[in-house]
Amino acid sequence: MNDKINSLIENIEKVIIGKREAITQAVAALLTEGHVLVEDVPGVGKTQLAAALAKSVDGSFSRVQMTPDIMPSDITGFSMLNRETGGFEYKKGAAFCNFLLADEINRASPKSQSALLEIMEEHQISIDGETYVLPKPFMVLATQNPVETYGTYHLPEAQMDRFVMKISMGYPTAQEEISILGRNEFENPINKISAVLSTEDIVKLQEQVKNVAAAENVKNYIIDIVNATRNDEGIKLGVSPRGSIALYKTAKAWAFISGRNYITPQDVKDCCVCTLAHRLMLSPKGKSIYETQEKAVESVMNRVKVPTE
Repeated sequence: MNDKINSLIENIEKVIIGKREAITQAVAALLTEGHVLVEDVPGVGKTQLAAALAKSVDGSFSRVQMTPDIMPSDITGFSMLNRETGGFEYKKGAAFCNFLLADEINRASPKSQSALLEIMEEHQISIDGETYVLPKPFMVLATQNPVETYGTYHLPEAQMDRFVMKISMGYPTAQEEISILGRNEFENPINKISAVLSTEDIVKLQEQVKNVAAAENVKNYIIDIVNATRNDEGIKLGVSPRGSIALYKTAKAWAFISGRNYITPQDVKDCCVCTLAHRLMLSPKGKSIYETQEKAVESVMNRVKVPTE
């Protein structure tokens, strides 16, 4: 594993105990210049994971509590009249940062959620005929609670498709929870960590990930999996081309984190569920067959032939 990536993961583990896979997934998403949706029940460390990742990199961090009354301008910024000059000035919103935490994203209105679409896809903001480019690196880390639905808005498929990954934390083991009690006895452990990488380090790592190679049979394997989701009677909406690009990029990042400059079929398999499941929409029949989107992806993977070396 690259020394810089290892130091980043280990630094986050000072705050998040026993969730190395989720941490590695979040780091992989960062290396692809992508965004992450962390979905799980309250209190398992969703916000802590996002904050620890942001604090481990020497960049700017903004947190937006996505409530029903939040306005798109709170995120994107707005133009206001300057009485002295008589002209309009642009006031930057929360999105002008390296890491944007959209906490409980499904509590914001569809209008405010849609403010993130251009930001996430093109890393820029267009207001009043002007385009403002966001700093590099830029990453949206959104959290949502899948259990409580009162006062929430469903994330549209176009929004879900822009998250390169959806991560779940899960409950800790009993031993891990004992360690959590110890670390939180006197103060929040996130207050004890500091940055181990600069934003320049992250940009350089992102460029190195792009150079990870993939054989034709591995590329075909990715397309075979994606096509299988589009031709399954249990799946109403299959994976889009944006999803196949996301799987390709995350497999590259996974290989890079593993210390290789080439993708293996196993890298693709390791990234499939977290990269593809949230992009699917199950048919009524699929809900009875698969129950969850994750199980649908696993079923597809089991049916698609794995290429040999």
